[in-house]
Amino acid sequence: MERDDEALELIRRLEDSLGGTDPKTRTYLSTLKDLVTESKVRADEQANAIAAFQQAYEKLTQPANRVATVLQILDDGTVAVTLGDTEYVATVDPALDLKSLQPGTRVRLNEAYAVVGPALDLDIGTLSKVAETLEDGRLRVGTDQQNAQGRLVRRSHALEDATIHAGDEVRIEPTGRLAIEHFGRPESKEYFAEDVPPTPWSSIGGQESAIALIRETIEAPRLYPELYQKYDKRPIKGVLLFGPPGCGKTLIGKAIAWNLARERSAQEGHEVKECFLHISGPKILNMWLGETERMVREIFSIAREKSKEGQLVVIFIDEAESILRTRSSGRWLNISNTVVPQFCAEMDGLIGLDNVVLVLTSNRPDYIDPAILRPERIDRKVKISRPDKDSTRAILNIYLHDKLPIDPALVTEHDEPECARRAMIEATLTHVWQSTKKSEFVRVMMKNGSMQVLHWCDFVSGALLKSVVDRAKDTAIRREIDSKHADGGGLKIDDLQHAVESEFAENEIFPKTDAMEDWLKLLDFEPESVAAVKPIGPAHGRGLSRTTVV
Repeated sequence: MERDDEALELIRRLEDSLGGTDPKTRTYLSTLKDLVTESKVRADEQANAIAAFQQAYEKLTQPANRVATVLQILDDGTVAVTLGDTEYVATVDPALDLKSLQPGTRVRLNEAYAVVGPALDLDIGTLSKVAETLEDGRLRVGTDQQNAQGRLVRRSHALEDATIHAGDEVRIEPTGRLAIEHFGRPESKEYFAEDVPPTPWSSIGGQESAIALIRETIEAPRLYPELYQKYDKRPIKGVLLFGPPGCGKTLIGKAIAWNLARERSAQEGHEVKECFLHISGPKILNMWLGETERMVREIFSIAREKSKEGQLVVIFIDEAESILRTRSSGRWLNISNTVVPQFCAEMDGLIGLDNVVLVLTSNRPDYIDPAILRPERIDRKVKISRPDKDSTRAILNIYLHDKLPIDPALVTEHDEPECARRAMIEATLTHVWQSTKKSEFVRVMMKNGSMQVLHWCDFVSGALLKSVVDRAKDTAIRREIDSKHADGGGLKIDDLQHAVESEFAENEIFPKTDAMEDWLKLLDFEPESVAAVKPIGPAHGRGLSRTTVV
């Protein structure tokens, strides 16, 4: 290329010196200049091709960079890095900004193990659950709190100020030494928690004695802690609500959480939030070994966490006998053999947390393991009975409230809506509590030769009365639609009476012999004293078409 440049310079000088030379000479010099220029262009192209080849050759033959993770910036300007299972103290390319290298940063190492640049973070890796957050910021991951095994990891620079709780998940960098990304506990992990609607004690009818006992044993110690401390009396940790289905056990559990939070809020002058953890068997029973026990630990972990945040926590376990059943002797596999001990251990761990209450409900408390029901775990057993006549009136008064439309003819007959509403309640009450041939429901033959006839009133529950009112509402709505609102609408006494009869007609479904013991327990009959049960009613032709022998 240099020779071509020299030849072009010589031709330029000849052109200048020859000046007005004949045309043949000028043509010759022009042709020679074109040839030299073309040669120069080809030489430049060849040089560029050789340079590109040389560059590609150098790239393809140089050693590959290793990808490491920065562990710590050292005082002498070097960095501690980890590569696989080995740690190195590496020098840093002066062209790199040392401040850009932080714990958790992925970097490239050359063949001399010097940091020569950043590496791409692929945003993938192993997710591990956090079992415990230590005071110095380190995390124990891989197992739950009660397992002696696990792995300690440090936080990356990105997580130094992050609030990480037990049960959260973190992404671990490939060497397993640093947590580099935090994933808060998804809402689906808190599927136990439920929002509690306003549930004042006045919204529960017919359980005055049970409510009084609950308020005395659960509310009072938490509203007057100084007084209880004076008598060296600790608040109870758990209560069992047992009795027939549909009589308000779940409603009472929610009322405990809502009312206690309201009372504490008024007492302390700021809002105290309640946390209602509603647990049922299907939510936590799992076929995989150890999974149910893990979920039990998670429930109590959530309770402890919410308690530390200042919330009032009610752990409400519905149908407790389904998951806390009496353990077997070990002769056969029974999930209760491992779930019950785990549950007992977690209950004992609630000592010192005065704002956590455990509420169990059951239709068959005799099926629950005695270790659960002993004092210092479940301190009070409260029976939720079927409503008597006065309680039935109180429940009807709640569901037939003064905002419901009433038949104008009934209002006219009783002068004012409130009197009409009370007349409707009394008429419905009388219809439910009648002791006539029409209301006969079940005949119980005792082993001592006696016989008892059970009427509708022996099967009354809060849920049944609500269903009766709802049926009557359906009838009134249907009538108003059919009449095109011509009569002004409203509930009638006949609507409620027909609803009572329809409700009991649909409930004439009696269990088979193998379930009769459970059924009799709900009626407060001891199965040992019953010889047979005979359903009565239209579905059975009133002729006792089927007899269930116990």
